[in-house]
Amino acid sequence: MNINGHEKKKLESWRFILLYVLFGGIFAFYLFRLFDYQIIQGASYLAQAEDNRRLEISDSSQRGVIYDRNGFVLARNIPSYNIVITPASLPDDEGEVQQIFRELSVLIDMPVSLGDTDEETVKAFTPCYSELGIEQVVYIATTNWPYQPVRLKCDVSKEVAMVVREMSLDWPGVDVEIEPIREYPTGDLTAEFIGFLGPIPAVLEEYYTDLGFLPGRDKVGYAGVENTLQDYLGGRNGERVVEVNVGGEIIRNLEEPIEPVPGQDIYLTIDTRLQAIAQEALISEIDYWNSFVGRTLTSNGVVIAMDPQTGEILAMVSYPTYENNRMSRFIPGYYYEQLSRDPNRPLFNHAISAEHPPGSVYKMAPALGILNEGIVTPDYKIEALGSITIMQKYYPNDPGQPREYVCYNRAGHGLVDYLHGIAWSCDVYWYKVGGGYMDEVPDNGLGIWRMGEYARAIGYGNLTGIELPGEADGLVPDPTWKRITLGENWATGDTYIATMGQGFVLATPLQVLNSIATIANGGKLMQVTIVKDIVASDGTVTQAFKPEVIWDLTVDPVINVYENNFTTGEKKTVEPWVIELAKEGMRLVVTEGTAEDQFAEDTLLSAGKTGTAEYCDNVAQAQNLCQPGSWPAHAWYVGYAPYDNPEIAVIAFIYNGTEGATFSAPIVRKVMDAFFELKAVDTAINP
Repeated sequence: MNINGHEKKKLESWRFILLYVLFGGIFAFYLFRLFDYQIIQGASYLAQAEDNRRLEISDSSQRGVIYDRNGFVLARNIPSYNIVITPASLPDDEGEVQQIFRELSVLIDMPVSLGDTDEETVKAFTPCYSELGIEQVVYIATTNWPYQPVRLKCDVSKEVAMVVREMSLDWPGVDVEIEPIREYPTGDLTAEFIGFLGPIPAVLEEYYTDLGFLPGRDKVGYAGVENTLQDYLGGRNGERVVEVNVGGEIIRNLEEPIEPVPGQDIYLTIDTRLQAIAQEALISEIDYWNSFVGRTLTSNGVVIAMDPQTGEILAMVSYPTYENNRMSRFIPGYYYEQLSRDPNRPLFNHAISAEHPPGSVYKMAPALGILNEGIVTPDYKIEALGSITIMQKYYPNDPGQPREYVCYNRAGHGLVDYLHGIAWSCDVYWYKVGGGYMDEVPDNGLGIWRMGEYARAIGYGNLTGIELPGEADGLVPDPTWKRITLGENWATGDTYIATMGQGFVLATPLQVLNSIATIANGGKLMQVTIVKDIVASDGTVTQAFKPEVIWDLTVDPVINVYENNFTTGEKKTVEPWVIELAKEGMRLVVTEGTAEDQFAEDTLLSAGKTGTAEYCDNVAQAQNLCQPGSWPAHAWYVGYAPYDNPEIAVIAFIYNGTEGATFSAPIVRKVMDAFFELKAVDTAINP
C-alpha cells in the first residue's frame, strides 16, 4: 500500500478546489463590475462617452463700429494676422518638419529651438507671448491639442502673412489666422468717451459666459461707450456642436450650427471736428499760461459742448487723456501702471467724474430762487461794499462769533440790482440774498433748504444719466447731510458760502453745463446723451435719437415749498419771467460784466457766467497752497449762443486756473466760434 501516493492525491485535490474558488471569485468580481458599468451606472458612462465625443465650439461675432454724428469712424475692427501651426498636419518625415521650422524661423524671426520644456514651462505657456522656440511650442501643442492650430507669432505684417499663405503647399500644418482687433482712428482725441477693450475679468466670467462669451478669447469694454454699450456692440457668438475623435480632430457637425450675430453700430452725437478744436483750444490755453508764469500752473482741464435744445453732447474733452490704441491687442502692464500713477489721472474722465466746487456759476441756482420766492425784486438794490460781517451761529440760541466774508472786488460794487448781481458776480449781493442780512434782506434770505431745491431743479446733485461709466452726482449740501456725514451742526456761514458755490457744494463739469443749458432753453432740463442712433448690421435703425425733456421748470411742479425750513408737501414751478431775467443777467456778463473783455465784438450774441472757485483738496494741501486769504482757485466759464435761441452751450474748466474769465472764457469763445463756422461750411455743402 502506497501511503505517500494517497497523500499526494489528497493534496493536489485541495489545491484544485482552491484554484476553482479563486477563479470563481475573480469571475464573479468582473461579472459584478460589468453589471455595475452596464446596468447600474450605464446611463452615467454613456453620458460621459457622449460628452467625450461632443465638442461645443463658440464662433466669435463681429463687434459693432462706432461713428460720430457725421459718420466719421471712431472705433472699428481691423484684421490682425497670426501665424499658427497644427501639429497633426505636419509631415511624417522629421527632416521635412525641420526644414519647415528653419524656413519659418527666418520669416517670422522666431528661433527653431530655445531651451527645454518642463512642467513649469508648460503651465506658463501662453501662445504668442512665451519665450519658446518653434519646436517647444509644437511639442506642447502635440501633447495637448494636436488637431488644433496653436499660435506661434501674433500680429505679423500683411506681407509676412501673404508669404505664409503662398507657402501653404510646401509648409503643410502652417497657416495664417485672421483675428479682428479694435482700432481707434482718432486715438487720444476721443479716448475719454470711446474707451477700450480688455479680457473678460475673472469676477464677471459667469455673467459673460451666460451671455455666450468665451473667457480667454473674447474681449469686452473696459471704459467709455465700449463699456456702457457692450450689450449693443458685442453682438452674440455663434455655436457649433461637433463630433471629435480621441485626438480632438473634428469629424462632423452633430447639430445645425447657430450663426454669430454681429454687434450693432453706434452713432454718437459727437462732432469729431469740434472735438479736435476743443482739445486744441484747451491744451494751447494751458500751455500759454504755464509758459507765461514760468512754471506748471496747471495740467488738467475739461471742455464740453452741448446742444442745449436736445441734450446732445457735441464735444467732450478730458485732459490729460490716454492713447487707447495701445490697448488694442492687450493692456500693457507698464503703460497701465504709468497711467494709474499719474496724479492727473488720465484714465479718469474729469468731465463726468471729477467733483469740484463750482464757484460763481452756481449762483444761477439761487438766482432763480430769490426772484421766484420773492426774496427780492429785480429792481431792488443792495449795498455791496467790499465785505460783510455776520454772526456765525451753530444753533438758534448760540450768541455767535463775528465773521467777515469778502468780495473779490475789495472796493465793492456800490448799489447792485439783480441783473448786475449776475453780470458783475458781486459776492456781497449773493451773500445777502442767500443768507439774509439785517433789515436789508430779512428772514435769512433764500436759505439753504430752498436754495438746494432750485439747484436740484436745474440738475445739481443728480446724475445726468449720460451713457458713460463712472459719472458722479456731486453734492447739494444741507443741515441734515452735514449732521449725518460730519456729525456737526449747520453754521450760518455755511449758507453764505454755499450761495457762492463753495464750501460743501460740489459738481461735475457736465452738471454745471447742464444747469446753464436748462436756463438757456427756457427752463427745460433735457436728458443728456452721447448716443445718437443704434443701427443693426443690416442697416436697420433699432434705436433712433429723440430729445427727451426730463421736466420743464415753468410747467412741472418739481420744487418743494418750504416754511420755517420744513417742507409743506406742496410743490411749485418757476415763473417764466424769472427764467428770462436770469438769461438777461447772463447776457450782461458778456456785454458789461466779468467776461466783457474776453467777448469784445461778440457777433454771436452769446451769454454766460464766470466762476472762480477756491479749493483746498489733497493736492493743494500736499503743496502747502491752502493759505488763509490766498487759497488756490479753479477757473470756470459757461457760455451759450445765440442768447435768444441757443444752439450750443460750452463749458471750460481748468484745474487751478486761478480766474474763470481770464483762463476759461477764451476757450469757450473759440469753441463757439468754431461751431458756427462749421455750421456755415456744412450748410454750404448741403444747402
